[in-house]
Amino acid sequence: MLKIVVLIVATLFLGEVVSSKNSPNEVPRIKDKRPNILLILADDLGYSDIGAFGGEIATPNLDSLAKNGVRMSNFYVAATCSPTRSMLLSGVDHHLAGVGTMAGDQAPNQLGKPGYEGYLNHDVVSIATLMRESGYHTYMAGKWHLGLTDKLSPKSRGFEKSFALLQGGGHHFDDTTMIQKYDKAWYREDDKRVDLPDDFYSSEYYSTKMIEYMKTGEQDDQPFFAYLTYTAPHWPLQAPQEYMDKYKGKYNDGYTALKANRSQAMHDLGLVNKNSKVHPTSEPDTADWDSLSPETKKIKSREMEIYAAMVDNMDYQIGRVLDYLESSGQRDNTLIIFFSDNGPQSGSVGKISEFPQSWIDANFDNSYENMGKKGSYIYYDTHWAEASVPQSRLFKAFATEGGLNVPGIINFPGKLGELSGKISNQFMTVLDVAPTILELAETSHPGSSYKGKTVVPPTGTSAVSFINGTSDTIHGEEYTMSWELFDRMAVRSGDWKLLKLPTPFGTGEWELFDLAQDPGETTDLRLQHPEQLSKMIKIWDEYVNKNNVVLPRW
Repeated sequence: MLKIVVLIVATLFLGEVVSSKNSPNEVPRIKDKRPNILLILADDLGYSDIGAFGGEIATPNLDSLAKNGVRMSNFYVAATCSPTRSMLLSGVDHHLAGVGTMAGDQAPNQLGKPGYEGYLNHDVVSIATLMRESGYHTYMAGKWHLGLTDKLSPKSRGFEKSFALLQGGGHHFDDTTMIQKYDKAWYREDDKRVDLPDDFYSSEYYSTKMIEYMKTGEQDDQPFFAYLTYTAPHWPLQAPQEYMDKYKGKYNDGYTALKANRSQAMHDLGLVNKNSKVHPTSEPDTADWDSLSPETKKIKSREMEIYAAMVDNMDYQIGRVLDYLESSGQRDNTLIIFFSDNGPQSGSVGKISEFPQSWIDANFDNSYENMGKKGSYIYYDTHWAEASVPQSRLFKAFATEGGLNVPGIINFPGKLGELSGKISNQFMTVLDVAPTILELAETSHPGSSYKGKTVVPPTGTSAVSFINGTSDTIHGEEYTMSWELFDRMAVRSGDWKLLKLPTPFGTGEWELFDLAQDPGETTDLRLQHPEQLSKMIKIWDEYVNKNNVVLPRW
């Protein structure tokens, strides 16, 4: 009798009874009806690079997710990849999670300081660990960039099955490194290093691995937490030939025309205020498109064709994963969150010490005929990056809107109510993802102590009440968010944005902007609003103290 009562109570709370294949005297299994969760992360994708956010690139699968979900037009991340990823998997500011700056980029005064280890440290608990402990399958495929050793691998941080690129990037057709100091890119499947197959292409292979992992748990009663993290469209730009052919000649009108077209499309979609200013180019001394030689135009157009092909192919691969979920009957119970890890990369790759142009020229075939193919090392012109964020200032690695504000999509079939198909300007950040996932999984973070060790609790806000329609907002009116990376810093409070960039990118002094009227950060209002300036500088000082921020001093 007691066994029957327990079964009834469990059924009420957890879901439907599933027939047991074992002895008829055994208690039937309970099918766990908590939602599956799929996080999809693009790498260096710009705000308007997909159709749902104003782009001309064919992205039907992401556009469908947006059309049947909600577009988060005010979604914010860190300025570069591994800081964002550390915040995503921990819910904790990257200065506390171990990636206060990029691994290898620590200034002398940051070396050895807590939070500047260069990997996801053990002062935080990975949400993959918590999800697995709560009864979820946990899968990961794609870019890791949070540690190179066994003890820092996806497996050690809670992923039951994983195929991971350990470094920040690699060539998309093989394991050639994108960084001068490595002989090759490093890949790990679960607990061992592996080589790549001959037919490897990054977006396709990561998607195939994710589907393979999902299939292993298809017949049991556990939901899954899946982290699909592409390296597209991160440089070096490479794409399958048929995708590059699809865009041949598409960008012959140049980056100026593309920026104008995307800006208009964003206006038409309602993503930006029609009266907002477009930030001028960050490279005013470079030649206008019309003044370039025909040969230069041809090469630069090809750069953007390859980039578009990568985004198009990534979208196709996402479609394969969605098709699998649909055919396996899991789609209706799967929450999908999609966003980019930061803004688009500028065209200055060859000027960075780890990727010097001399090394690129000496080791790769970048002839026009080989651009985008195996053995090439292509990155696009800064003007294309600016066209990708047509309303915004600068791009990846900066605490400006172009570096922090990325396209975000939440899709949850039948669960979004009036939000479905809408564009929301609710402020949401990567820090909010972990609390949202944990609440949906009906579990919680342990707080400041985990298995006898002091840890940092998440600081974001769960968006579940916003997703299910019981709240119109995610954060309260007093919520603030601050950023720092490479001595480039910002504070957001409501529509106000405080920004400080060192020269030559900025003035080296605090600037104050009203993003509601000026998302391009074109007009400094600090002299007109001294009280607001003081208030936000105080918020910044509190953030530095709370998160142990160590500003780099070279």
